[in-house]
Amino acid sequence: MSTNPLLQDWAGPHGLPPFADIRPAHFQPAFDAALAEHRAEIDAIAAQAEAPSFANTVAAFDASGRRLTRLEHLFYTLTASATSPELQAVQRALAAPLAAHSSAVYMHAGLFARIEALFEQRERLGLGAEQRRLLERVHLDFLRAGARLAPEAKARYAAVMSRLAELNTRFAQNVLAAENGYQLRLATEDELAGLPDFLRAAARQAAVDRGLGEVDGGSVHVITLSRSLIVPFLSFSARRDLREQAWRAWVGRGDDTGATDNRAICREILALRAEQARLHGHACYADYALEDTMARSQGAVMRLLECVWQPALAAQAREREAVQGAMAAAGATHALAPWDWRFYAEQAKRARFELDEAEVKPYFSLDRMVAAMFDCASRLFGLQFKARPDIAGYHPDVRAYEVLDAAGRLSGLFLQDNFARPTKRSGAWMNALRNQSRALGTTPVILNNNNFARGAAGEPTLLSFDDVRTLFHEFGHGLHGLLSDVEHERLSGTQVLRDFVELPSQLYEHWMAEPQVLKTFARHWQTDEPLPDALLAKVQAARQFGQGYETLRYTASAIVDMAAHALPEAPEDVVAFEAETLARWKLPPEVGVNHRLTHFQHLFSSAGYAAGYYVYLWAEVLDCDAFDAFVEAGDVFDAGVAARLRECIYSSGNSREPGEAFRSFRGRDPVVEPMLKDRGLLV
Repeated sequence: MSTNPLLQDWAGPHGLPPFADIRPAHFQPAFDAALAEHRAEIDAIAAQAEAPSFANTVAAFDASGRRLTRLEHLFYTLTASATSPELQAVQRALAAPLAAHSSAVYMHAGLFARIEALFEQRERLGLGAEQRRLLERVHLDFLRAGARLAPEAKARYAAVMSRLAELNTRFAQNVLAAENGYQLRLATEDELAGLPDFLRAAARQAAVDRGLGEVDGGSVHVITLSRSLIVPFLSFSARRDLREQAWRAWVGRGDDTGATDNRAICREILALRAEQARLHGHACYADYALEDTMARSQGAVMRLLECVWQPALAAQAREREAVQGAMAAAGATHALAPWDWRFYAEQAKRARFELDEAEVKPYFSLDRMVAAMFDCASRLFGLQFKARPDIAGYHPDVRAYEVLDAAGRLSGLFLQDNFARPTKRSGAWMNALRNQSRALGTTPVILNNNNFARGAAGEPTLLSFDDVRTLFHEFGHGLHGLLSDVEHERLSGTQVLRDFVELPSQLYEHWMAEPQVLKTFARHWQTDEPLPDALLAKVQAARQFGQGYETLRYTASAIVDMAAHALPEAPEDVVAFEAETLARWKLPPEVGVNHRLTHFQHLFSSAGYAAGYYVYLWAEVLDCDAFDAFVEAGDVFDAGVAARLRECIYSSGNSREPGEAFRSFRGRDPVVEPMLKDRGLLV
């Protein structure tokens, strides 16, 4: 028997791999074996003498490659959450071969011939609704991967996809290196001026985590480019020069002349995607990408973005007046710059609403907010979460919870990895270590990753309101995976159309701000006193302040994404193209964007959100309208509405067309007004 733990049966709790025994060197031979095994399975399905049937072709294909699938889930979890130079080297080496294998599978002439024959007969096969959906989705997967291309075009297409996989990997590793390469060290009281206690504690812990000791008898504090540190630093630091340094490092990731320069990589990715689209007969990559979405077209996307742009500009102009008022009150005479906005917006909010984030944050400890998100899932869907501290993850930060249904039956495993660290990419995300499938007899193993700044030793990690929203958002994705109840793995959980996948996550955010949830779980970490009514009222009153600014930042990023992927050829200079696009839309210079192209991982670490960053706004139309169903019922935990939500949205995966799934829940198509109202953009 092989001594490679990846090639042995995984006998850990819930079928988890033996994380402690796994080394980077184990992956190459394990993938070699898994790829060969999958190729043999595909050849066998294609070579059958029996006529194609749903069972011997489509279901068999869905069930194939199990060893490869579990390896990929594990490998990409580790490269995102617990990487190392050795693992990154393996990732670079495997990028092209894994892409080549995918192309070989989806261009397999014999297998595609069987699938196409079934697709052409689909009306006469007597298939159930989910079986037909699987056949249609698998057939489309093959088409979109180039199965119908001519032989020469197939070869070129496979080469393009292999090169893209290499570039995606380099892009992501460059962003991680750029983020890890920056540390703003603060050692004196003058450098710490304005920083509240919670931020000082988090910055001190960040220094400890990075092995930094004392300087001249004083404690070192470190601001990294983790959002949970950089955003509050820009909001509170009284040192304008340090704010500018931090802001320039944050927005400049990948836009440099050093080892982490992503400009040429961005351009080559855009050029290859344009070629990919042309091979499919499309004028540009945006047309190819949007073909398999709810939006379907650039026009539909742009109408949505334009719908919010002008109201957001007007709202941000009103916010600017308040910000400039705060500057005048502070005696500032300099022009308003991007690194000033959050600092003076925080002062304007404090003056207008008598609300200070430093006053609110002690009520939002991580442990209590995790309890809140679990409690909401229990009240809505009957789930129970049992902590399993004995189950080891890939890192000591990982916490494991068994998931039980309303009858106490085990239905899955939930893992949570909450803290920022140098071996983990930035952002927040959900992924599956194993998807649910009745045909395969598998229960889900779902992982949430966040990047919160860890609290000081002996003290809790305190979250901002935005952090709590992120916590609930990712858990909404997690519930989408945990509640999945479908027959076939390809249709399971979050494997839905890209502009539908954010509905379950963004919808779940609504419960974090509900007064009854906050009154129960938002308690001061030192006194255990609940969030006072007066403070809660201030939080609710201030909720929409700054939405003009935030909406413009998001929408501007979505506009640049769509503009770049709508080009028939890649721009010569991606930085200049980005600036020209934003100037054409008249984005105020003090606002900026959520993500610049050179570190826009949604677009360039994979193709997942390429020509698709708009999906958060698209899904927000759906989620605000969907939450209104609870509001109309008079109870945000209404049992009947929750049961319908579970059946139509959270449990159905991709077994239903998303528009039909939403209509089944809501009784009609979505309307945009609830979203505009929620953002405070309805005049």
